[in-house]
Amino acid sequence: MAPEHPESASEQSPADEISMEELARQQGVRPVESVDDMARPDLFDSEEEWEEFLADLYASRRSGLA
Repeated sequence: MAPEHPESASEQSPADEISMEELARQQGVRPVESVDDMARPDLFDSEEEWEEFLADLYASRRSGLA
């Protein structure tokens, strides 16, 4: 009889998990040191994408008020 919830080969067990610091090191990312690090003129492909981002941001902020 097979286990009720077999672990798939693509899932990691807790023993296989790595720390966020190690993951960041492997991916070559660094901590944000300044808000200027995040400023990129090409962050959004269009005004529509920018407006959708803002609408989602504002909606998520209002969701906690109810």
